[in-house]
Amino acid sequence: MKKIGVILLALWLLPVLIYGQEKNETARSVAPMTIKGSVKEESTKKPIKGADITIMGKGTVITDVFGDFKIQARVGDELVISHDSFETVHYIIEDAQRIDVTVQENPQESRSKSLSKKKRESVYQDNLSQAKKTLHKDAATSIEFITAALESVRDDDDAGDTKKAELYETLADIYSYWKQPDLAESNYLISLSNKSSTDVKIKLGQAQLANKNYQGAFKTFDQLQRARLNSNQRILVYEGLGDSNKGLENNTAAIQNYNKALAIGERKGLDDKVISLNSKLAGILQQQGNISDAEGYLDNSVQLARQKDRKTAARQRSVAADFYNKSNSFDKEIQLRKEALEDIEEIEESADDEAPSEEDRAITTQVQNYKIANAFAAQEKFDEAITYFEESKKEAASKNDLIVQKDATRKLGEVYREKGELKKASEAFEEYEAIVDKLHIQKEQEISQAARFSRELALSANRITTLEKDRELNETRYQLAFASQELVNQKSLRQQIVIYFLIGLTVLLLLAAYLMYRNMKQQRHANNLLALKSLRSQMNPHFIFNALNSVNTFIATNDERTANRYLTDFSLLMRAVLENSEENFIPLEKEIELLKLYTQLEHFRFQDKFEYTIEVDPDINVGDYMIPPMLLQPYVENAVWHGLRYKSEKGLLAIRFQKLNVDNIEITISDNGIGRKKSKELKTQNQKLQKSQGMGNIKKRIAILNTMYKDKVDVFITDLEENTQGTLVKLILKKDK
Repeated sequence: MKKIGVILLALWLLPVLIYGQEKNETARSVAPMTIKGSVKEESTKKPIKGADITIMGKGTVITDVFGDFKIQARVGDELVISHDSFETVHYIIEDAQRIDVTVQENPQESRSKSLSKKKRESVYQDNLSQAKKTLHKDAATSIEFITAALESVRDDDDAGDTKKAELYETLADIYSYWKQPDLAESNYLISLSNKSSTDVKIKLGQAQLANKNYQGAFKTFDQLQRARLNSNQRILVYEGLGDSNKGLENNTAAIQNYNKALAIGERKGLDDKVISLNSKLAGILQQQGNISDAEGYLDNSVQLARQKDRKTAARQRSVAADFYNKSNSFDKEIQLRKEALEDIEEIEESADDEAPSEEDRAITTQVQNYKIANAFAAQEKFDEAITYFEESKKEAASKNDLIVQKDATRKLGEVYREKGELKKASEAFEEYEAIVDKLHIQKEQEISQAARFSRELALSANRITTLEKDRELNETRYQLAFASQELVNQKSLRQQIVIYFLIGLTVLLLLAAYLMYRNMKQQRHANNLLALKSLRSQMNPHFIFNALNSVNTFIATNDERTANRYLTDFSLLMRAVLENSEENFIPLEKEIELLKLYTQLEHFRFQDKFEYTIEVDPDINVGDYMIPPMLLQPYVENAVWHGLRYKSEKGLLAIRFQKLNVDNIEITISDNGIGRKKSKELKTQNQKLQKSQGMGNIKKRIAILNTMYKDKVDVFITDLEENTQGTLVKLILKKDK
């Protein structure tokens, strides 16, 4: 900001300096006088620095970086202008007017510049080639090559705009490959601003789709319909329109465009596109409930994929199996997945150690075995399901696929429980808990790596931005110099141009400051999202640990039937909690359902300690409110575990959702337990040393959410009675606007 202030001050003082020069100019006497002028190259109008300006017998000066000079002379003196790059110019002084000289380069200098251009062209091509080679290996290195190539592009290059367009297209390709669609979109736009290209416009639309900017993608592909396109381009445009309409939930238009693309693909024999489009049509028709037509498209894609390589065949069989799973056609699903397994096993034997792409992660042995087991479990063929769950868990462990290993272990426990083998079920759930802890650690590492990767990309991108800013600054400086030279002979016009230029520059600087502020705000928002994700991930192990303690109590008392019933309800709650663990907000209706289920489980264990009521004001439209997941559960947990369970007589837990006004609702959680003061006194020494993980995380989450969403939730905790018996928690939840 200090540099910006200095630049603004200098620019505002410039008119004062110019006017001072004018006054000096008019006050000169006839002899001697100060002669001002400039030396510029004739074709490019660029200033020539270091030219010798000589008054014969009286002295020599040299031109500055703007090509300007100033020298003392008299009328009749001979002015000699010389430099290695042009032939010497002689001029006789006639008056005090400014002397602006344009010169032509000599042939030797032209040859030297030609060699320099060839060298820059070589540097440009080499760096561009290296950038494309390293695109899939190292994003930061690839961007460094783009930066070096951009530095070799000069404003006077004949193909400068074409080169910039190519470089920014490659830069956008890098961001697109490394899953940064917002940056890819902005750089495709910069490429198009330098040179229009149909292929780049198609890539822009695909980046907008990846960024879920469906309206923008539809506009881009819709405009491309009117362009001159070859067959491959037209397929991509129709497919892009189909994807855009699907994202906008306009399924009829999506089907029409997919069919247009499919017709061209079949006519041109483009099998890969035909397979992909058949799958998309099957998926959208299945959503509409048109199962028979969907199966027709799906069968076409599977038959065609069988004629291709094993990876394509396996991928398409997996897609078809997912389709039959949704239709509850489990026998067909199992058959397709077993066929896919045969292909996958051969693919994995010959595959290198390179990490699979996002698209190919579904075609692994552990995933297919897991899904086959699920299909058997859905048919209550538990023995077959156990075999495939065990195989899936084994394969996932060997490949360090903790997500599949976690899911397979959890489902294995559920199947054992359904069979009545509670000991094996308990062992599976214990193993599941250990895997969840490992997965939590892995996720934290991935978040850290993602943040570091984003910082590296931002630093590399900032170098390119800085390079362009420096180029613009130099260009502005030259424009200012030219304006100053031209305005000497146009006194009235000069003042207006300088003022308008300064206003424009001020606006640009203010805009730059605004963009910097917006980028900082976006970075803070991203950091807050990462913090929320980390806090949510900490809530799940805490919640699971407390809930499993209840299960352990029933098992320890040999109450297997009660433990089994508790586990059944707990598994429903656990599934819902894990499904919502990645969401910042969930509908209030879903949170109320989860709260009811959790309170029921706690009451199930402490039936002799408390009764509970949950009241929802009928005036509340629960669909209008969104709430962070697991926000209310810790308060209910505190009420039961630290208030009601220590009460000698039976207590009451009351949860109420009441409408305050059109935009706010009040949530109260009250209990007539022993109160906060007495609860602290009853804590053991070990409990006092431990921090309240659940309540601490809730406070942090609420603080971050209120920072991001302008006081979304207000929380107040008070004693219910004057004798500090009982506790009242009051939350004010605001409607999204």
